[in-house]
Amino acid sequence: MKLLVTGGAGYIGSVVVHQLLDAGHTVEVIDDLSTGHVGSLPGEVMLHKRDLHEVGEVLTADAGFDGVLHFAAKIAAGESVERPEIYWHTNVSGSLALLDAVRLAGVQRLVFSSTAAVYGNPSTLPITEQAPVAPTNPYGWTKLAVDMAIAHAVKAHQLGATSLRYFNVAGAALDGPIPLGECHEPETHLIPAALEVAAGLRPSLRIFGGDYPTRDGTCVRDYIHVEDLAAAHLLALEAIDPGRHKIYNLGNGKGFSNLQIVEMVRTVTGEEVKVSPAPRRAGDPATLIASSVRARAELGWVAAKPDLASIVEDAWTFFQTRRIAGSTG
Repeated sequence: MKLLVTGGAGYIGSVVVHQLLDAGHTVEVIDDLSTGHVGSLPGEVMLHKRDLHEVGEVLTADAGFDGVLHFAAKIAAGESVERPEIYWHTNVSGSLALLDAVRLAGVQRLVFSSTAAVYGNPSTLPITEQAPVAPTNPYGWTKLAVDMAIAHAVKAHQLGATSLRYFNVAGAALDGPIPLGECHEPETHLIPAALEVAAGLRPSLRIFGGDYPTRDGTCVRDYIHVEDLAAAHLLALEAIDPGRHKIYNLGNGKGFSNLQIVEMVRTVTGEEVKVSPAPRRAGDPATLIASSVRARAELGWVAAKPDLASIVEDAWTFFQTRRIAGSTG
């Protein structure tokens, strides 16, 4: 298939791009490179350095796209509380521009990068796709708004679409010609931030909140390896049905507290990770753990690297590789 990947130079998008190419697809990328890295893309991939709102010019200028995988978004939940207007503009307005372009170009397949943040503070665990949606931050609300817009577009235009609701993505893709992992400036995600402390690049790791109703008072999250997540996108793309909007949760079904993550980073790196307690961050749910039963049953998705140690080890290997090379991933 000929596919357009929005945000394809970013962390998750670039791993998906490489897997799509390995599967024999033709891939083009639209990315404004505000957080993505051109060095993450193979040379044969055409990059359109544009804002998502300009995606119509890409889809309609070159007919024949069979599908779109949509990653381009602002993703920091804490920042979304402080700057909600940016999140509504990028995540919702940009996605509406994409949906309009998809309609005009006659694209039949759409896979959307949604999030577990749409569930807010769940009443039961693990979280299934039938769980009530009640986001606790603007980031989650914007992703839910796009999920809803996609559902309406599916009904109106017989589009085939799938929303993949990720839990916490980490790890790195190390086997290809370009090592791919997290590389944000500044780094806000827990595992790579903890690795920076282990490497002596920051003095300590802030842990937001120590009074949650969890085993040690810190937030609990379900971690999924980025390669396993990427593989689910290819399966979802193939399984799309015209006129249907499917939703799948993607995680490993195991919860780890922030302090457990810190301990695993200490174990993997052999280095001390100093922790600095900080107040709760607005909009952070206490616990998010996925049920991925539907994805396994309907897509045949099975995580190849479900254990936390493998996730942290790959992230650490990428971190060291990037430091040695002096490049971004």
